[in-house]
Amino acid sequence: MINLKEVIETNAMIEKENLDVRTITLGISLLDCISSDLDELCGNIYRKITEVGRDLVKTGNEIEKEYAIPVVNKRISVTPIGIIGASACKTPEDFTVIAKTLDKAAKAVGVNFLGGYSALCAKGMTRAEKMLIESIPETLSVTDCLCSSVALGSTKTGINMDAVALMGRIIKETAEKTADRDSIGCAKLVVFCNAPDDNPFMAGAFHGVTEADAVINVGVSGPGVIKHALEGIRGCDFELLAETVKRTAFKITRLGQLVAKEASRRLGIPFGIVDLSLAPTPAIGDSISDILELMGLERTGAPGTTAALALLNDQVKKGGLMASSFVGGLSGSFIPVSEDQGMINAVNAGALTIEKLEAMTCICSVGLDMIAIPGDTKATTISGIIADEMAIGMVNQKTTAVRLIPVIGKGVGDTATFGGLLGYAPIMSVNNFSCDEFIARGGRIPAPVHSFKN
Repeated sequence: MINLKEVIETNAMIEKENLDVRTITLGISLLDCISSDLDELCGNIYRKITEVGRDLVKTGNEIEKEYAIPVVNKRISVTPIGIIGASACKTPEDFTVIAKTLDKAAKAVGVNFLGGYSALCAKGMTRAEKMLIESIPETLSVTDCLCSSVALGSTKTGINMDAVALMGRIIKETAEKTADRDSIGCAKLVVFCNAPDDNPFMAGAFHGVTEADAVINVGVSGPGVIKHALEGIRGCDFELLAETVKRTAFKITRLGQLVAKEASRRLGIPFGIVDLSLAPTPAIGDSISDILELMGLERTGAPGTTAALALLNDQVKKGGLMASSFVGGLSGSFIPVSEDQGMINAVNAGALTIEKLEAMTCICSVGLDMIAIPGDTKATTISGIIADEMAIGMVNQKTTAVRLIPVIGKGVGDTATFGGLLGYAPIMSVNNFSCDEFIARGGRIPAPVHSFKN
């Protein structure tokens, strides 16, 4: 039972501490849409999304109004299009036709993003998946709502270095295609190691092939709530610090469970998971960096930062697991630069570098996220950064990702502006010593020995 004290406490979290349900994401399987005829395929896709998703936004708005719980985003994820378009698509341009259909369907149902323009290439690329990847720069320049992701490795398969090399070039081309908008196309493109099938957060959301025909996944967020709780225990020991984070994460996740179950009931679609990640925004006070600094760091990036993040991530998971019947997705703490004002401040102060962020990705939910880099960064350098991050995920048996934005025409000291939840970012320096020969080797980095568990 929820008592009056808890209701009052939750209201205060919402009104004063930026607590919200970050997204209700409706996953839709498109496997039954497959056709060898491109026009028929596009027609099937449009009908399926608009029929299954027609009440998603309305339902989210109704829940927000009735429960006074902010539901910031309503989104859709679909089966990876590299699979769905394999039979009908003969050229990269054919995949862009599907992309425009997806964008049209997203606008018709009113969601802000649709994820699943994806290719699963952890071990190798099919001909269709390579064409989809080659279509990404054009696709992200001519669509508004579409997000794209590519799986490049896993603990079980190793790292597909051919795909890593290709994605370095694709990210550069995407940046160039959207150079007039601070290369924003790259903000909607992410690469993964150990990509989850049920992630509700963009840009990496897709509806896994093992999922049901449709499912409701919810992502909650509450960095401001954690920050407020820690402000009341300054100077305490680590035991109390950990317990406070855990208890607060429990309360945050209960809110997500309530919204997920209610959305599932109203839409008549099964509840999938709650992703209990702490996802920051550019709003003041809604920052992961602020939490780390409240733990005693002068600036995020100072010695001790990775340990502080480890404590935060672990206690968020411990508290959230008890509050939801099904937890999945990424679940932990995001550390994007552009979407977190505290991280931006740390970069500007010289405390936080890409190398320190890479160390932190051994702990966080995802990886190197929403990082703006000089527009003249070489494609091979981008591939090298991706390879490093994929290796962290592969060896540590966790999800890691890279969302780099080489901002064309800008360099270190400049700022890129993306708007909305994507925020803005200072251009960060990268190590420009060459890794050309390493990336040119091609093939696959083998899976680590501890992946063989059968």
